[in-house]
Amino acid sequence: MFTAIFGAFESGIIYAIMALGVYLSFRVLDFPDLTVDGSFVTGAAVAATMIVSGANPFFATVTALFAGFIAGCITGIIHTFGKINALLSGILMMIALYSINLRIMGKSNVPLLNTETAITHVRDFWDKTGIDSFFNAILSMVGLGDSLPRTWGIILFMLVVTLTIKFLTDRFLKTEIGLALRATGDNKRMIRSLSANTNMMVILGLGLSNAMVAFSGALIAQQGGFADVGMGIGMIIIGLASVIIGEALFGTKTIARTTLAVIGGAIIYRIVVTMALRVEFLEPGDMKLITATIVILALIMPKIIDRTKEKKRKAKRLAGSMNISELPSGRKGEAGAAIKSDS
Repeated sequence: MFTAIFGAFESGIIYAIMALGVYLSFRVLDFPDLTVDGSFVTGAAVAATMIVSGANPFFATVTALFAGFIAGCITGIIHTFGKINALLSGILMMIALYSINLRIMGKSNVPLLNTETAITHVRDFWDKTGIDSFFNAILSMVGLGDSLPRTWGIILFMLVVTLTIKFLTDRFLKTEIGLALRATGDNKRMIRSLSANTNMMVILGLGLSNAMVAFSGALIAQQGGFADVGMGIGMIIIGLASVIIGEALFGTKTIARTTLAVIGGAIIYRIVVTMALRVEFLEPGDMKLITATIVILALIMPKIIDRTKEKKRKAKRLAGSMNISELPSGRKGEAGAAIKSDS
């Protein structure tokens, strides 16, 4: 059980980068970008093809990031200059990327099992430090010796990478360009009246969003040991689930808190899916159904909770007003003021 949760936590951190990209397009720009399903595979395809060809895996991963940026920018150009609906622009680019990804890979699947990747480099480096034995000794002392992970290096490395991207995103959204990007998502007409180029803001935002998505895809391909043309199906739902779950559980008072909530939502989502798949009557093929169910619950539960709280507040006010009517006339004003202050 612990090994399964550990693996879910590890993959959740990598998927959190993709979720940050989805947050940038859906929440900041208010743009329903379905390019994600295609650009995720683009990142995996570019990285896998370059690695198999003998390129440095770290350089291949960064190249995948730029490939995703280009894909996102093209979606933005189709929408802004082509005057095509935002949703349709993403769908068109997603469809186009399917063929482009096949061209990049040359086939539907590129295996990386016997190839040196960024993940294997980190694992080999970590093995030399001897830190794994230290952590595993601690787990053995608390009775978890039978479910030790293979290495702690990947999870710590990805924590550093994901938190670095989160920090850079936070800083960017507080810059002049970042504020213009946020304003574009809130009110295009208002920011346009201040001489801001909203078309460029949309293109830049979608480019950055899909750059994160492609970067996540490149890392997932190296973690899983393959890149497949169908690995991006439903990725937008996973990203939305991570954003919605994180916002519902951790709040959205500040940009820094929201991006941290998105990361937490991605990790929780992967753990929930992993635990659900361990139920006997569920199969790996039910993963999309589980994902849809989680998203539906994440959307419905906050509304149910708010409705319940509102009913309790109304019941409290009603009970207070009934009690006031039974008080002497001289104390009714004081009691009424106290009820108003409580509500």
